[in-house]
Amino acid sequence: MRKLKCHSGFTLIELVMVIVLLGVLAVFVAPRINTADFDARGFHDETLAFLRYAQKTAIAQRRTVCVVVTLNSATLSVVAAPGNTACPGGALAGPGGRNPIVPRSAGVAYQAQPANLFFDSLGQPSVPQVIQVASGGVAIPQTITVQAGTGYVHE
Repeated sequence: MRKLKCHSGFTLIELVMVIVLLGVLAVFVAPRINTADFDARGFHDETLAFLRYAQKTAIAQRRTVCVVVTLNSATLSVVAAPGNTACPGGALAGPGGRNPIVPRSAGVAYQAQPANLFFDSLGQPSVPQVIQVASGGVAIPQTITVQAGTGYVHE
Protein backbone atom coordinates (compact mmCIF):
# COMPACT_ATOMS: atom_id res chain seq x y z
CA MET A 1 0.00 0.00 0.00
CA ARG A 2 1.04 3.47 -0.83
CA LYS A 3 0.89 6.16 1.81
CA LEU A 4 -0.15 9.65 0.81
CA LYS A 5 2.14 12.37 1.98
CA CYS A 6 0.39 15.38 3.44
CA HIS A 7 2.28 18.65 3.10
CA SER A 8 1.37 21.44 5.47
CA GLY A 9 1.97 25.15 4.99
CA PHE A 10 1.00 27.95 2.65
CA THR A 11 1.80 28.26 -1.00
CA LEU A 12 3.60 31.27 -2.37
CA ILE A 13 0.44 32.44 -4.13
CA GLU A 14 -1.54 32.38 -0.88
CA LEU A 15 1.11 34.41 0.93
CA VAL A 16 1.30 37.00 -1.88
CA MET A 17 -2.50 37.35 -1.91
CA VAL A 18 -2.60 37.97 1.85
CA ILE A 19 0.10 40.65 1.56
CA VAL A 20 -1.78 42.33 -1.33
CA LEU A 21 -5.04 42.32 0.65
CA LEU A 22 -3.31 43.80 3.71
CA GLY A 23 -1.80 46.49 1.51
CA VAL A 24 -5.18 47.41 0.03
CA LEU A 25 -6.74 47.58 3.50
CA ALA A 26 -3.91 49.76 4.77
CA VAL A 27 -4.40 52.23 1.91
CA PHE A 28 -8.06 52.73 2.79
CA VAL A 29 -7.94 52.42 6.58
CA ALA A 30 -4.81 54.42 7.47
CA PRO A 31 -6.20 57.85 6.47
CA ARG A 32 -9.28 57.25 8.61
CA ILE A 33 -7.39 56.79 11.88
CA ASN A 34 -8.17 59.66 14.22
CA THR A 35 -4.94 61.36 15.29
CA ALA A 36 -6.65 64.30 17.00
CA ASP A 37 -6.60 62.51 20.36
CA PHE A 38 -2.86 61.93 20.00
CA ASP A 39 -2.33 65.61 19.17
CA ALA A 40 -4.43 66.69 22.15
CA ARG A 41 -2.48 64.43 24.50
CA GLY A 42 0.79 65.78 23.07
CA PHE A 43 -0.36 69.37 23.67
CA HIS A 44 -1.40 68.38 27.20
CA ASP A 45 2.03 66.87 27.89
CA GLU A 46 3.82 69.91 26.44
CA THR A 47 1.74 72.24 28.62
CA LEU A 48 2.54 70.14 31.68
CA ALA A 49 6.27 70.29 30.90
CA PHE A 50 6.02 74.02 30.14
CA LEU A 51 4.47 74.80 33.54
CA ARG A 52 6.94 72.60 35.42
CA TYR A 53 9.79 74.30 33.57
CA ALA A 54 8.40 77.75 34.46
CA GLN A 55 8.28 76.88 38.16
CA LYS A 56 11.76 75.36 38.21
CA THR A 57 13.22 78.33 36.32
CA ALA A 58 11.63 80.76 38.79
CA ILE A 59 13.27 78.92 41.69
CA ALA A 60 16.64 78.51 39.97
CA GLN A 61 16.93 82.13 38.81
CA ARG A 62 15.21 83.61 41.90
CA ARG A 63 12.98 85.64 39.59
CA THR A 64 9.34 85.80 38.71
CA VAL A 65 8.40 83.75 35.66
CA CYS A 66 5.15 84.64 33.90
CA VAL A 67 2.98 82.22 31.94
CA VAL A 68 0.70 84.03 29.49
CA VAL A 69 -2.02 81.72 28.19
CA THR A 70 -4.41 82.10 25.26
CA LEU A 71 -6.94 79.52 24.13
CA ASN A 72 -4.40 77.67 21.98
CA SER A 73 -0.94 78.67 23.19
CA ALA A 74 1.19 79.50 26.21
CA THR A 75 4.19 81.81 26.39
CA LEU A 76 6.88 82.22 29.06
CA SER A 77 8.63 85.38 30.15
CA VAL A 78 10.95 86.21 33.02
CA VAL A 79 11.27 89.53 34.82
CA ALA A 80 14.58 91.33 34.45
CA ALA A 81 15.43 91.96 38.11
CA PRO A 82 15.05 89.69 41.12
CA GLY A 83 12.26 90.83 43.46
CA ASN A 84 10.32 92.50 40.65
CA THR A 85 6.92 90.98 39.81
CA ALA A 86 6.03 93.01 36.73
CA CYS A 87 4.75 90.67 34.05
CA PRO A 88 5.44 90.08 31.27
CA GLY A 89 9.18 90.37 31.27
CA GLY A 90 11.74 89.29 28.70
CA ALA A 91 11.01 86.21 26.62
CA LEU A 92 12.09 82.90 28.09
CA ALA A 93 12.59 79.87 25.86
CA GLY A 94 10.67 76.86 27.08
CA PRO A 95 11.85 73.27 27.21
CA GLY A 96 13.36 72.34 23.89
CA GLY A 97 13.78 76.02 23.02
CA ARG A 98 10.14 76.49 22.03
CA ASN A 99 8.31 79.65 23.01
CA PRO A 100 5.37 79.77 22.69
CA ILE A 101 3.95 76.28 22.64
CA VAL A 102 1.08 75.84 20.24
CA PRO A 103 -0.88 72.74 19.19
CA ARG A 104 0.32 70.96 16.08
CA SER A 105 -3.14 70.50 14.60
CA ALA A 106 -6.29 72.55 14.24
CA GLY A 107 -9.05 71.88 16.73
CA VAL A 108 -6.73 71.29 19.69
CA ALA A 109 -6.98 73.98 22.37
CA TYR A 110 -7.55 74.51 26.06
CA GLN A 111 -11.08 73.64 27.17
CA ALA A 112 -11.53 77.13 28.63
CA GLN A 113 -8.95 79.88 28.66
CA PRO A 114 -6.96 79.53 31.89
CA ALA A 115 -5.95 82.66 33.77
CA ASN A 116 -2.44 83.93 33.25
CA LEU A 117 -0.23 83.09 36.18
CA PHE A 118 3.24 83.69 37.46
CA PHE A 119 5.59 81.75 39.68
CA ASP A 120 7.47 83.82 42.26
CA SER A 121 11.08 83.21 43.26
CA LEU A 122 9.96 80.46 45.66
CA GLY A 123 8.04 78.66 42.91
CA GLN A 124 4.64 79.58 44.33
CA PRO A 125 1.91 80.36 41.78
CA SER A 126 -0.09 83.58 41.76
CA VAL A 127 -3.32 81.58 41.38
CA PRO A 128 -4.09 77.87 41.55
CA GLN A 129 -5.01 76.42 38.17
CA VAL A 130 -6.81 73.47 36.66
CA ILE A 131 -6.16 73.25 32.93
CA GLN A 132 -7.80 70.86 30.50
CA VAL A 133 -7.01 70.31 26.82
CA ALA A 134 -9.74 69.56 24.29
CA SER A 135 -9.77 68.16 20.79
CA GLY A 136 -12.62 69.36 18.61
CA GLY A 137 -14.38 70.75 21.68
CA VAL A 138 -14.25 67.42 23.55
CA ALA A 139 -11.98 67.47 26.60
CA ILE A 140 -9.48 64.69 27.15
CA PRO A 141 -9.84 63.04 30.56
CA GLN A 142 -6.51 64.19 32.02
CA THR A 143 -6.28 67.60 33.70
CA ILE A 144 -3.27 69.68 34.70
CA THR A 145 -3.34 71.05 38.24
CA VAL A 146 -1.13 73.80 39.69
CA GLN A 147 -1.41 73.61 43.48
CA ALA A 148 -1.85 76.78 45.51
CA GLY A 149 0.97 77.50 47.96
CA THR A 150 3.45 74.91 46.70
CA GLY A 151 3.17 75.36 42.95
CA TYR A 152 3.28 71.63 42.43
CA VAL A 153 2.31 70.93 38.81
CA HIS A 154 0.78 67.51 38.19
CA GLU A 155 -1.89 65.51 36.36
